[in-house]
Amino acid sequence: MTNQTVKVPDLGGAAEVEVIEISVAVGDEVSVDESIIVVESDKASMDIPCPAAGKVTAISVAEGSMVKEGDPLLELEISASGAVTSASEVAQSVASESALVIANEASAQDEPSATVPDQAPSIAPATATESVVVPDLGGADKVELIELMVAVGDRINEGDGIVLMESDKASMELPSPASGVITALHVNEGDSLAEGDKVAELEVMVTDAQMVMPAVDHTEVTAEPITPEPASSKPSTSAPVSSSIASPATSNTATPSNVDTGHRQTGDDRRRKTDVYAGPAVRKLARKLGVDLSRVKSSGPRGRLAKEDLHNYVKQLVSSPDSMGGAIPKVPEVDFSQFGEIVTEPMSKLHKITAANMHRSWLNVPHVTQFDDADITELEAFRQTLKDEMAERGIKITPVSFLMKAVAAALETHRAFNASLSSDGESIIYKQYVHIGMAVDTPAGLMVPVLRDVNKKGIWQLSEEIRELADKAKHRKLKPNEMQGGCFTVSSLGGIGGTGFTPIVNTPEVGILGVSKLAVKPVFQNGEFVPRKMLPLSLSYDHRAVNGGDAGRFMTEIAANLADVRRLLL
Repeated sequence: MTNQTVKVPDLGGAAEVEVIEISVAVGDEVSVDESIIVVESDKASMDIPCPAAGKVTAISVAEGSMVKEGDPLLELEISASGAVTSASEVAQSVASESALVIANEASAQDEPSATVPDQAPSIAPATATESVVVPDLGGADKVELIELMVAVGDRINEGDGIVLMESDKASMELPSPASGVITALHVNEGDSLAEGDKVAELEVMVTDAQMVMPAVDHTEVTAEPITPEPASSKPSTSAPVSSSIASPATSNTATPSNVDTGHRQTGDDRRRKTDVYAGPAVRKLARKLGVDLSRVKSSGPRGRLAKEDLHNYVKQLVSSPDSMGGAIPKVPEVDFSQFGEIVTEPMSKLHKITAANMHRSWLNVPHVTQFDDADITELEAFRQTLKDEMAERGIKITPVSFLMKAVAAALETHRAFNASLSSDGESIIYKQYVHIGMAVDTPAGLMVPVLRDVNKKGIWQLSEEIRELADKAKHRKLKPNEMQGGCFTVSSLGGIGGTGFTPIVNTPEVGILGVSKLAVKPVFQNGEFVPRKMLPLSLSYDHRAVNGGDAGRFMTEIAANLADVRRLLL
Protein backbone atom coordinates (compact mmCIF):
# COMPACT_ATOMS: atom_id res chain seq x y z
CA MET A 1 0.00 0.00 0.00
CA THR A 2 1.20 3.52 -0.83
CA ASN A 3 -0.34 6.83 0.19
CA GLN A 4 -0.65 9.86 -2.06
CA THR A 5 -1.66 13.43 -1.19
CA VAL A 6 -3.95 14.98 -3.79
CA LYS A 7 -3.31 18.73 -4.08
CA VAL A 8 -4.98 21.67 -5.82
CA PRO A 9 -3.74 21.78 -9.44
CA ASP A 10 -2.88 24.83 -11.56
CA LEU A 11 -5.80 27.28 -11.28
CA GLY A 12 -5.15 29.09 -14.53
CA GLY A 13 -4.14 32.38 -12.91
CA ALA A 14 -6.71 32.48 -10.10
CA ALA A 15 -5.18 33.24 -6.71
CA GLU A 16 -7.82 31.41 -4.64
CA VAL A 17 -10.94 29.37 -5.29
CA GLU A 18 -13.81 28.33 -3.07
CA VAL A 19 -14.65 24.69 -2.37
CA ILE A 20 -18.36 24.51 -3.21
CA GLU A 21 -18.80 20.73 -3.05
CA ILE A 22 -16.97 17.64 -1.84
CA SER A 23 -17.97 14.74 -4.10
CA VAL A 24 -16.42 11.92 -2.06
CA ALA A 25 -16.28 10.77 1.55
CA VAL A 26 -13.67 9.02 3.69
CA GLY A 27 -13.69 5.31 2.86
CA ASP A 28 -14.90 5.75 -0.73
CA GLU A 29 -13.18 3.83 -3.51
CA VAL A 30 -12.47 6.24 -6.38
CA SER A 31 -11.29 5.70 -9.92
CA VAL A 32 -9.02 7.68 -12.21
CA ASP A 33 -10.47 11.07 -13.27
CA GLU A 34 -13.46 10.71 -10.99
CA SER A 35 -14.54 14.10 -9.63
CA ILE A 36 -13.49 14.48 -6.00
CA ILE A 37 -13.84 18.23 -5.34
CA VAL A 38 -15.77 21.02 -7.10
CA VAL A 39 -14.22 24.51 -6.80
CA GLU A 40 -15.40 27.89 -8.00
CA SER A 41 -13.58 31.11 -8.86
CA ASP A 42 -15.04 34.51 -9.75
CA LYS A 43 -15.45 33.41 -13.36
CA ALA A 44 -15.90 29.62 -13.53
CA SER A 45 -16.48 26.42 -11.64
CA MET A 46 -14.56 23.19 -12.25
CA ASP A 47 -14.18 19.63 -11.05
CA ILE A 48 -10.83 18.45 -9.68
CA PRO A 49 -10.35 14.86 -10.92
CA CYS A 50 -8.70 12.05 -9.00
CA PRO A 51 -5.18 11.38 -10.39
CA ALA A 52 -5.21 7.65 -9.53
CA ALA A 53 -7.48 4.84 -8.39
CA GLY A 54 -7.58 4.16 -4.67
CA LYS A 55 -9.37 4.63 -1.38
CA VAL A 56 -9.98 7.99 0.31
CA THR A 57 -8.45 7.90 3.81
CA ALA A 58 -8.67 11.56 4.82
CA ILE A 59 -10.17 14.84 3.56
CA SER A 60 -8.28 18.07 4.36
CA VAL A 61 -10.86 20.69 3.26
CA ALA A 62 -14.47 21.56 3.96
CA GLU A 63 -17.21 23.09 1.83
CA GLY A 64 -16.89 26.86 1.81
CA SER A 65 -13.15 26.91 2.51
CA MET A 66 -10.76 28.87 0.26
CA VAL A 67 -7.84 27.00 -1.31
CA LYS A 68 -4.96 27.87 -3.62
CA GLU A 69 -2.64 25.97 -5.92
CA GLY A 70 -0.66 23.31 -4.04
CA ASP A 71 -2.98 23.07 -1.00
CA PRO A 72 -3.69 19.45 0.09
CA LEU A 73 -7.23 18.24 -0.59
CA LEU A 74 -7.28 14.60 0.52
CA GLU A 75 -5.21 11.50 1.19
CA LEU A 76 -5.48 8.53 -1.18
CA GLU A 77 -4.43 4.95 -0.40
CA ILE A 78 -3.20 3.15 -3.54
CA SER A 79 -2.68 -0.63 -3.59
CA ALA A 80 0.74 -1.96 -4.68
CA SER A 81 -0.85 -4.44 -7.08
CA GLY A 82 -2.76 -1.66 -8.73
CA ALA A 83 0.45 0.31 -9.25
CA VAL A 84 2.26 -2.71 -10.84
CA THR A 85 -0.62 -3.35 -13.17
CA SER A 86 -0.66 0.29 -14.26
CA ALA A 87 3.08 0.26 -14.92
CA SER A 88 2.73 -2.84 -17.07
CA GLU A 89 0.05 -1.16 -19.15
CA VAL A 90 2.15 1.96 -19.62
CA ALA A 91 5.17 -0.05 -20.77
CA GLN A 92 3.10 -1.83 -23.39
CA SER A 93 1.45 1.43 -24.56
CA VAL A 94 4.84 3.13 -24.99
CA ALA A 95 6.23 0.11 -26.88
CA SER A 96 3.39 0.27 -29.37
CA GLU A 97 3.88 3.60 -31.22
CA SER A 98 0.48 3.37 -32.88
CA ALA A 99 -1.44 3.16 -29.58
CA LEU A 100 -3.47 6.28 -28.74
CA VAL A 101 -5.44 6.25 -25.48
CA ILE A 102 -7.99 8.87 -24.52
CA ALA A 103 -8.58 8.77 -20.75
CA ASN A 104 -11.90 7.27 -19.64
CA GLU A 105 -13.41 7.86 -16.19
CA ALA A 106 -14.57 4.26 -16.03
CA SER A 107 -11.06 2.68 -16.48
CA ALA A 108 -9.20 2.69 -13.18
CA GLN A 109 -6.16 0.66 -14.30
CA ASP A 110 -5.12 2.60 -17.46
CA GLU A 111 -3.99 5.82 -15.67
CA PRO A 112 -0.50 5.45 -14.10
CA SER A 113 0.24 9.11 -13.33
CA ALA A 114 0.25 8.59 -9.57
CA THR A 115 2.99 5.94 -9.52
CA VAL A 116 5.03 6.22 -12.74
CA PRO A 117 4.61 9.75 -14.10
CA ASP A 118 7.70 9.53 -16.31
CA GLN A 119 6.04 6.76 -18.39
CA ALA A 120 2.60 8.39 -18.72
CA PRO A 121 1.35 8.48 -22.32
CA SER A 122 0.82 11.94 -23.79
CA ILE A 123 -2.76 12.95 -24.54
CA ALA A 124 -3.13 15.05 -27.66
CA PRO A 125 -5.58 17.85 -26.88
CA ALA A 126 -8.45 18.19 -29.37
CA THR A 127 -10.22 21.41 -30.24
CA ALA A 128 -13.68 22.31 -31.46
CA THR A 129 -15.10 25.55 -32.83
CA GLU A 130 -18.23 26.94 -31.23
CA SER A 131 -20.33 29.85 -32.48
CA VAL A 132 -21.44 32.45 -29.93
CA VAL A 133 -24.85 33.90 -30.81
CA VAL A 134 -27.16 36.54 -29.34
CA PRO A 135 -29.46 34.85 -26.78
CA ASP A 136 -33.12 35.52 -26.01
CA LEU A 137 -33.52 39.30 -25.65
CA GLY A 138 -36.55 39.18 -23.39
CA GLY A 139 -38.96 40.61 -25.94
CA ALA A 140 -36.69 43.21 -27.55
CA ASP A 141 -36.48 43.09 -31.36
CA LYS A 142 -33.01 44.63 -31.57
CA VAL A 143 -30.20 45.67 -29.24
CA GLU A 144 -27.25 47.91 -29.98
CA LEU A 145 -23.69 46.64 -29.55
CA ILE A 146 -21.99 49.41 -27.57
CA GLU A 147 -18.68 47.74 -26.69
CA LEU A 148 -16.46 44.89 -27.91
CA MET A 149 -14.85 43.42 -24.80
CA VAL A 150 -12.48 40.96 -26.55
CA ALA A 151 -10.29 40.79 -29.64
CA VAL A 152 -9.34 37.98 -31.99
CA GLY A 153 -6.71 35.82 -30.31
CA ASP A 154 -7.84 36.57 -26.75
CA ARG A 155 -8.10 33.60 -24.39
CA ILE A 156 -11.21 33.86 -22.22
CA ASN A 157 -12.87 31.85 -19.47
CA GLU A 158 -16.45 30.67 -19.25
CA GLY A 159 -18.66 33.56 -18.12
CA ASP A 160 -16.28 36.30 -19.32
CA GLY A 161 -18.03 39.11 -21.21
CA ILE A 162 -17.60 39.08 -24.99
CA VAL A 163 -19.69 42.11 -26.00
CA LEU A 164 -21.79 44.71 -24.19
CA MET A 165 -25.26 45.28 -25.64
CA GLU A 166 -27.87 47.92 -24.81
CA SER A 167 -31.62 47.99 -25.30
CA ASP A 168 -34.02 50.86 -24.67
CA LYS A 169 -34.10 50.10 -20.97
CA ALA A 170 -30.95 48.24 -19.93
CA SER A 171 -27.45 47.16 -20.89
CA MET A 172 -26.25 43.56 -20.72
CA GLU A 173 -23.10 41.55 -21.25
CA LEU A 174 -23.03 38.50 -23.51
CA PRO A 175 -21.01 35.91 -21.54
CA SER A 176 -18.78 33.29 -23.08
CA PRO A 177 -20.44 29.84 -22.95
CA ALA A 178 -17.07 28.10 -22.42
CA SER A 179 -13.35 28.67 -21.97
CA GLY A 180 -11.31 29.04 -25.13
CA VAL A 181 -9.72 31.37 -27.70
CA ILE A 182 -11.56 33.95 -29.82
CA THR A 183 -10.84 33.05 -33.46
CA ALA A 184 -13.25 35.42 -35.23
CA LEU A 185 -15.57 38.36 -34.53
CA HIS A 186 -18.61 38.92 -36.75
CA VAL A 187 -19.82 42.23 -35.28
CA ASN A 188 -18.67 45.82 -34.77
CA GLU A 189 -19.50 48.51 -32.25
CA GLY A 190 -22.73 50.27 -33.19
CA ASP A 191 -24.27 47.21 -34.89
CA SER A 192 -27.92 46.36 -34.19
CA LEU A 193 -28.27 42.71 -33.19
CA ALA A 194 -31.26 40.39 -33.06
CA GLU A 195 -31.75 37.08 -31.29
CA GLY A 196 -29.71 34.35 -33.00
CA ASP A 197 -27.22 36.68 -34.73
CA LYS A 198 -23.69 35.28 -34.78
CA VAL A 199 -21.26 37.30 -32.65
CA ALA A 200 -17.99 35.37 -32.47
CA GLU A 201 -16.24 32.05 -33.07
CA LEU A 202 -14.68 30.34 -30.05
CA GLU A 203 -12.06 27.60 -30.21
CA VAL A 204 -12.70 25.30 -27.27
CA MET A 205 -10.33 22.65 -25.95
CA VAL A 206 -12.02 19.26 -25.60
CA THR A 207 -10.42 18.84 -22.19
CA ASP A 208 -11.86 22.22 -21.13
CA ALA A 209 -15.29 21.19 -22.37
CA GLN A 210 -15.05 17.92 -20.43
CA MET A 211 -14.17 19.87 -17.27
CA VAL A 212 -17.03 22.32 -17.67
CA MET A 213 -19.56 19.70 -18.87
CA PRO A 214 -18.88 16.45 -17.06
CA ALA A 215 -22.05 14.96 -18.55
CA VAL A 216 -20.49 14.75 -22.05
CA ASP A 217 -19.86 11.18 -23.16
CA HIS A 218 -16.25 10.08 -23.58
CA THR A 219 -15.19 7.44 -26.12
CA GLU A 220 -12.16 5.21 -25.49
CA VAL A 221 -10.05 4.43 -28.55
CA THR A 222 -7.22 1.86 -28.45
CA ALA A 223 -4.96 0.74 -31.29
CA GLU A 224 -5.25 -3.05 -31.52
CA PRO A 225 -2.49 -5.47 -32.67
CA ILE A 226 -2.63 -6.62 -36.28
CA THR A 227 -3.74 -10.10 -35.14
CA PRO A 228 -7.40 -10.41 -36.14
CA GLU A 229 -9.94 -10.87 -33.42
CA PRO A 230 -13.54 -12.06 -33.52
CA ALA A 231 -16.01 -9.25 -34.08
CA SER A 232 -17.73 -10.04 -30.81
CA SER A 233 -14.59 -9.20 -28.82
CA LYS A 234 -14.24 -5.68 -30.22
CA PRO A 235 -15.70 -2.96 -28.04
CA SER A 236 -18.45 -0.74 -29.46
CA THR A 237 -17.80 2.98 -29.52
CA SER A 238 -21.29 3.45 -28.16
CA ALA A 239 -20.62 1.25 -25.15
CA PRO A 240 -21.49 2.70 -21.73
CA VAL A 241 -18.84 4.40 -19.61
CA SER A 242 -18.41 1.29 -17.45
CA SER A 243 -16.97 -0.76 -20.37
CA SER A 244 -13.20 -1.41 -20.37
CA ILE A 245 -10.57 -2.67 -22.87
CA ALA A 246 -7.92 -4.89 -21.27
CA SER A 247 -4.40 -5.17 -22.74
CA PRO A 248 -2.89 -8.67 -23.38
CA ALA A 249 -0.63 -8.25 -20.35
CA THR A 250 -3.54 -7.95 -17.98
CA SER A 251 -6.44 -9.69 -19.71
CA ASN A 252 -5.60 -13.08 -18.20
CA THR A 253 -5.54 -11.73 -14.67
CA ALA A 254 -8.58 -9.50 -14.89
CA THR A 255 -11.40 -10.41 -12.54
CA PRO A 256 -14.86 -8.98 -12.00
CA SER A 257 -13.48 -7.07 -9.04
CA ASN A 258 -11.11 -5.20 -11.36
CA VAL A 259 -14.03 -3.92 -13.43
CA ASP A 260 -16.39 -3.27 -10.52
CA THR A 261 -19.14 -1.66 -12.60
CA GLY A 262 -21.26 -1.29 -9.51
CA HIS A 263 -18.69 1.04 -7.97
CA ARG A 264 -18.51 3.09 -11.17
CA GLN A 265 -22.26 3.57 -11.04
CA THR A 266 -22.05 4.71 -7.43
CA GLY A 267 -19.42 7.27 -8.39
CA ASP A 268 -21.68 8.54 -11.18
CA ASP A 269 -24.54 8.86 -8.75
CA ARG A 270 -22.33 10.85 -6.40
CA ARG A 271 -21.36 13.22 -9.23
CA ARG A 272 -24.81 13.59 -10.71
CA LYS A 273 -25.62 16.83 -8.95
CA THR A 274 -22.48 18.47 -10.39
CA ASP A 275 -23.43 17.47 -13.95
CA VAL A 276 -25.44 20.69 -14.37
CA TYR A 277 -24.00 23.13 -16.91
CA ALA A 278 -24.13 26.47 -15.09
CA GLY A 279 -21.80 29.36 -14.32
CA PRO A 280 -20.63 30.43 -10.86
CA ALA A 281 -23.12 33.29 -10.57
CA VAL A 282 -26.05 30.94 -11.26
CA ARG A 283 -24.76 28.34 -8.80
CA LYS A 284 -24.29 31.00 -6.12
CA LEU A 285 -27.83 32.31 -6.64
CA ALA A 286 -29.19 28.77 -6.54
CA ARG A 287 -27.48 28.15 -3.19
CA LYS A 288 -28.99 31.35 -1.79
CA LEU A 289 -32.47 30.35 -2.96
CA GLY A 290 -32.06 26.71 -1.97
CA VAL A 291 -32.85 25.50 -5.50
CA ASP A 292 -31.71 22.13 -6.84
CA LEU A 293 -30.29 23.04 -10.27
CA SER A 294 -30.95 19.55 -11.62
CA ARG A 295 -34.68 20.38 -11.48
CA VAL A 296 -34.34 23.59 -13.52
CA LYS A 297 -34.95 23.52 -17.28
CA SER A 298 -32.18 25.25 -19.23
CA SER A 299 -32.58 27.55 -22.21
CA GLY A 300 -28.96 28.51 -22.92
CA PRO A 301 -26.60 27.16 -25.58
CA ARG A 302 -25.52 23.54 -25.07
CA GLY A 303 -27.97 23.26 -22.19
CA ARG A 304 -26.31 26.00 -20.11
CA LEU A 305 -28.46 27.30 -17.27
CA ALA A 306 -29.00 31.07 -17.14
CA LYS A 307 -30.21 33.26 -14.29
CA GLU A 308 -33.47 33.73 -16.17
CA ASP A 309 -34.04 29.96 -16.04
CA LEU A 310 -33.61 30.06 -12.28
CA HIS A 311 -35.94 33.06 -11.93
CA ASN A 312 -38.59 31.40 -14.11
CA TYR A 313 -38.36 28.21 -12.04
CA VAL A 314 -38.86 30.15 -8.79
CA LYS A 315 -41.75 32.13 -10.31
CA GLN A 316 -43.39 28.89 -11.33
CA LEU A 317 -43.05 27.51 -7.81
CA VAL A 318 -44.44 30.69 -6.26
CA SER A 319 -47.38 30.87 -8.65
CA SER A 320 -48.36 27.23 -8.25
CA PRO A 321 -51.59 26.57 -6.31
CA ASP A 322 -49.68 24.73 -3.58
CA SER A 323 -47.44 27.72 -2.81
CA MET A 324 -48.05 30.95 -0.88
CA GLY A 325 -48.18 32.83 -4.17
CA GLY A 326 -51.30 30.90 -5.08
CA ALA A 327 -53.31 33.26 -2.85
CA ILE A 328 -53.77 35.50 -5.92
CA PRO A 329 -56.03 33.63 -8.36
CA LYS A 330 -55.15 33.76 -12.03
CA VAL A 331 -57.41 35.45 -14.57
CA PRO A 332 -59.17 32.68 -16.52
CA GLU A 333 -58.31 32.17 -20.17
CA VAL A 334 -61.13 33.38 -22.44
CA ASP A 335 -61.57 32.72 -26.15
CA PHE A 336 -62.90 36.12 -27.25
CA SER A 337 -63.19 35.05 -30.89
CA GLN A 338 -66.33 33.13 -30.01
CA PHE A 339 -68.12 36.46 -29.46
CA GLY A 340 -66.98 38.21 -32.61
CA GLU A 341 -64.02 39.25 -34.74
CA ILE A 342 -60.79 40.08 -32.89
CA VAL A 343 -57.27 41.29 -33.70
CA THR A 344 -54.34 40.13 -31.52
CA GLU A 345 -51.22 42.30 -31.38
CA PRO A 346 -48.07 41.70 -29.30
CA MET A 347 -47.30 44.16 -26.50
CA SER A 348 -44.26 46.37 -27.02
CA LYS A 349 -41.30 45.93 -24.72
CA LEU A 350 -41.95 49.34 -23.13
CA HIS A 351 -45.58 48.41 -22.52
CA LYS A 352 -44.51 45.15 -20.86
CA ILE A 353 -42.00 46.92 -18.62
CA THR A 354 -44.54 49.56 -17.59
CA ALA A 355 -47.13 46.88 -16.83
CA ALA A 356 -44.67 44.89 -14.72
CA ASN A 357 -43.56 47.97 -12.77
CA MET A 358 -47.12 49.09 -12.09
CA HIS A 359 -48.14 45.59 -10.99
CA ARG A 360 -45.15 45.35 -8.65
CA SER A 361 -45.91 48.74 -7.11
CA TRP A 362 -49.61 48.00 -6.70
CA LEU A 363 -48.92 44.67 -4.96
CA ASN A 364 -46.17 45.98 -2.66
CA VAL A 365 -47.34 49.50 -1.76
CA PRO A 366 -50.40 50.21 0.44
CA HIS A 367 -51.82 53.11 -1.57
CA VAL A 368 -53.83 56.02 -0.19
CA THR A 369 -55.08 58.82 -2.49
CA GLN A 370 -56.48 62.18 -1.46
CA PHE A 371 -57.91 64.93 -3.64
CA ASP A 372 -57.93 68.72 -3.61
CA ASP A 373 -58.35 71.69 -5.98
CA ALA A 374 -55.73 74.41 -6.37
CA ASP A 375 -56.91 77.90 -7.31
CA ILE A 376 -54.57 79.00 -10.11
CA THR A 377 -56.56 82.03 -11.29
CA GLU A 378 -53.81 84.50 -10.37
CA LEU A 379 -51.10 82.18 -11.72
CA GLU A 380 -52.80 81.99 -15.11
CA ALA A 381 -53.23 85.77 -15.19
CA PHE A 382 -49.51 86.21 -14.48
CA ARG A 383 -48.57 83.61 -17.11
CA GLN A 384 -50.59 85.48 -19.74
CA THR A 385 -48.54 88.62 -19.10
CA LEU A 386 -45.41 86.69 -20.16
CA LYS A 387 -46.60 85.96 -23.70
CA ASP A 388 -44.45 88.61 -25.38
CA GLU A 389 -41.37 87.56 -23.44
CA MET A 390 -42.04 83.90 -24.25
CA ALA A 391 -42.17 84.75 -27.95
CA GLU A 392 -38.95 86.75 -27.68
CA ARG A 393 -37.08 83.95 -25.86
CA GLY A 394 -38.64 81.16 -27.90
CA ILE A 395 -39.64 79.36 -24.70
CA LYS A 396 -43.21 78.47 -23.79
CA ILE A 397 -44.12 78.48 -20.10
CA THR A 398 -46.92 76.06 -19.20
CA PRO A 399 -48.62 75.53 -15.81
CA VAL A 400 -46.43 72.41 -15.44
CA SER A 401 -43.35 74.59 -14.84
CA PHE A 402 -45.01 76.34 -11.89
CA LEU A 403 -46.37 73.00 -10.69
CA MET A 404 -42.85 71.51 -10.62
CA LYS A 405 -41.55 74.50 -8.68
CA ALA A 406 -44.43 74.31 -6.18
CA VAL A 407 -43.85 70.56 -5.61
CA ALA A 408 -40.09 71.10 -5.18
CA ALA A 409 -40.70 73.72 -2.47
CA ALA A 410 -43.09 71.33 -0.67
CA LEU A 411 -40.56 68.47 -0.88
CA GLU A 412 -37.95 70.66 0.82
CA THR A 413 -40.36 71.43 3.67
CA HIS A 414 -41.94 67.96 4.07
CA ARG A 415 -39.11 65.43 3.96
CA ALA A 416 -41.52 62.49 4.46
CA PHE A 417 -42.26 62.69 0.72
CA ASN A 418 -38.60 63.11 -0.29
CA ALA A 419 -37.69 59.67 1.00
CA SER A 420 -37.58 55.95 0.19
CA LEU A 421 -37.94 52.83 2.29
CA SER A 422 -34.92 50.53 2.46
CA SER A 423 -35.37 47.17 0.72
CA ASP A 424 -35.50 45.34 4.06
CA GLY A 425 -38.12 47.74 5.44
CA GLU A 426 -36.00 48.50 8.50
CA SER A 427 -35.07 52.12 7.73
CA ILE A 428 -36.05 55.23 5.76
CA ILE A 429 -33.66 57.02 3.40
CA TYR A 430 -34.12 60.81 3.32
CA LYS A 431 -32.76 62.51 0.19
CA GLN A 432 -30.95 65.84 0.29
CA TYR A 433 -31.62 66.53 -3.40
CA VAL A 434 -34.85 67.30 -5.26
CA HIS A 435 -35.23 65.43 -8.57
CA ILE A 436 -38.78 65.17 -9.93
CA GLY A 437 -40.01 62.70 -12.55
CA MET A 438 -42.39 63.90 -15.24
CA ALA A 439 -44.69 61.33 -16.86
CA VAL A 440 -44.80 61.81 -20.65
CA ASP A 441 -47.35 60.17 -22.94
CA THR A 442 -45.55 58.98 -26.10
CA PRO A 443 -46.61 56.89 -29.12
CA ALA A 444 -44.49 54.05 -27.72
CA GLY A 445 -46.00 54.25 -24.23
CA LEU A 446 -45.53 56.03 -20.92
CA MET A 447 -42.02 57.33 -20.16
CA VAL A 448 -40.80 59.25 -17.09
CA PRO A 449 -37.78 61.54 -17.62
CA VAL A 450 -36.36 63.17 -14.48
CA LEU A 451 -35.77 66.89 -13.93
CA ARG A 452 -32.78 67.35 -11.61
CA ASP A 453 -32.35 69.93 -8.82
CA VAL A 454 -35.74 71.52 -9.52
CA ASN A 455 -35.49 73.52 -6.28
CA LYS A 456 -32.39 75.33 -7.61
CA LYS A 457 -33.76 76.36 -11.03
CA GLY A 458 -35.96 79.19 -12.23
CA ILE A 459 -39.16 78.96 -14.26
CA TRP A 460 -37.48 79.82 -17.58
CA GLN A 461 -34.81 77.11 -17.18
CA LEU A 462 -37.37 74.54 -16.03
CA SER A 463 -39.63 75.31 -19.00
CA GLU A 464 -36.75 74.77 -21.44
CA GLU A 465 -35.69 71.48 -19.79
CA ILE A 466 -39.30 70.22 -19.71
CA ARG A 467 -39.61 70.87 -23.45
CA GLU A 468 -36.28 69.15 -24.23
CA LEU A 469 -37.00 66.04 -22.13
CA ALA A 470 -40.55 65.70 -23.46
CA ASP A 471 -39.22 65.92 -27.03
CA LYS A 472 -36.56 63.28 -26.31
CA ALA A 473 -39.16 60.99 -24.76
CA LYS A 474 -41.46 61.23 -27.79
CA HIS A 475 -38.58 60.39 -30.16
CA ARG A 476 -37.15 57.58 -27.95
CA LYS A 477 -33.86 59.43 -27.45
CA LEU A 478 -33.79 59.46 -23.63
CA LYS A 479 -30.63 58.06 -22.05
CA PRO A 480 -30.93 55.67 -19.09
CA ASN A 481 -29.53 58.23 -16.63
CA GLU A 482 -32.21 60.71 -17.74
CA MET A 483 -34.88 58.37 -16.36
CA GLN A 484 -33.24 57.56 -13.03
CA GLY A 485 -32.87 59.17 -9.62
CA GLY A 486 -36.35 60.64 -9.19
CA CYS A 487 -37.58 61.58 -5.69
CA PHE A 488 -41.20 62.21 -6.63
CA THR A 489 -43.31 62.03 -9.81
CA VAL A 490 -45.86 64.39 -11.38
CA SER A 491 -48.35 62.89 -13.84
CA SER A 492 -50.40 65.53 -15.68
CA LEU A 493 -53.31 64.69 -17.95
CA GLY A 494 -53.31 68.34 -19.07
CA GLY A 495 -56.04 69.04 -21.57
CA ILE A 496 -57.00 65.37 -22.03
CA GLY A 497 -59.78 65.64 -19.45
CA GLY A 498 -61.05 64.17 -16.22
CA THR A 499 -61.78 65.54 -12.78
CA GLY A 500 -59.42 63.23 -10.89
CA PHE A 501 -57.73 59.82 -10.93
CA THR A 502 -55.69 57.52 -8.70
CA PRO A 503 -52.04 57.49 -9.85
CA ILE A 504 -49.89 54.51 -8.82
CA VAL A 505 -46.75 55.29 -6.80
CA ASN A 506 -43.56 54.84 -8.82
CA THR A 507 -41.55 52.79 -6.31
CA PRO A 508 -39.06 53.23 -4.69
CA GLU A 509 -40.55 56.73 -4.49
CA VAL A 510 -43.26 57.20 -1.84
CA GLY A 511 -45.53 59.70 -3.58
CA ILE A 512 -46.95 60.81 -6.91
CA LEU A 513 -49.13 63.82 -7.83
CA GLY A 514 -51.82 63.44 -10.48
CA VAL A 515 -53.05 66.59 -12.25
CA SER A 516 -56.34 66.70 -14.18
CA LYS A 517 -57.99 69.22 -16.51
CA LEU A 518 -58.36 72.83 -15.40
CA ALA A 519 -61.99 73.82 -14.82
CA VAL A 520 -63.72 77.11 -14.05
CA LYS A 521 -65.84 76.71 -10.92
CA PRO A 522 -67.89 79.07 -8.74
CA VAL A 523 -66.07 79.77 -5.48
CA PHE A 524 -67.68 81.66 -2.59
CA GLN A 525 -65.51 84.70 -1.73
CA ASN A 526 -66.37 87.88 0.22
CA GLY A 527 -70.05 86.99 0.44
CA GLU A 528 -70.55 86.05 -3.21
CA PHE A 529 -69.76 83.35 -5.74
CA VAL A 530 -67.06 84.27 -8.23
CA PRO A 531 -65.62 82.21 -11.16
CA ARG A 532 -62.19 80.78 -10.37
CA LYS A 533 -59.82 78.54 -12.35
CA MET A 534 -59.46 75.37 -10.29
CA LEU A 535 -56.85 72.69 -10.95
CA PRO A 536 -57.82 69.18 -9.67
CA LEU A 537 -54.94 67.43 -7.82
CA SER A 538 -54.74 63.76 -6.80
CA LEU A 539 -51.98 62.78 -4.35
CA SER A 540 -51.20 59.03 -3.96
CA TYR A 541 -48.67 57.95 -1.34
CA ASP A 542 -47.12 54.91 0.32
CA HIS A 543 -48.86 54.64 3.68
CA ARG A 544 -45.90 52.71 5.13
CA ALA A 545 -43.71 55.84 4.87
CA VAL A 546 -46.26 58.67 4.91
CA ASN A 547 -49.20 59.16 7.26
CA GLY A 548 -52.38 61.08 6.54
CA GLY A 549 -51.34 64.20 8.45
CA ASP A 550 -48.10 64.52 6.46
CA ALA A 551 -50.01 64.07 3.20
CA GLY A 552 -52.61 66.70 4.15
CA ARG A 553 -49.98 69.31 4.99
CA PHE A 554 -47.99 68.49 1.84
CA MET A 555 -51.03 68.89 -0.41
CA THR A 556 -52.08 72.12 1.32
CA GLU A 557 -48.66 73.69 0.73
CA ILE A 558 -48.66 72.74 -2.95
CA ALA A 559 -52.10 74.34 -3.40
CA ALA A 560 -50.98 77.49 -1.54
CA ASN A 561 -47.82 77.80 -3.67
CA LEU A 562 -49.90 77.56 -6.85
CA ALA A 563 -52.51 80.02 -5.60
CA ASP A 564 -49.85 82.67 -4.94
CA VAL A 565 -46.55 82.06 -6.75
CA ARG A 566 -44.92 84.81 -4.69
CA ARG A 567 -44.70 82.23 -1.88
CA LEU A 568 -42.01 80.44 -3.93
CA LEU A 569 -39.69 83.37 -3.23
CA LEU A 570 -39.95 82.97 0.56
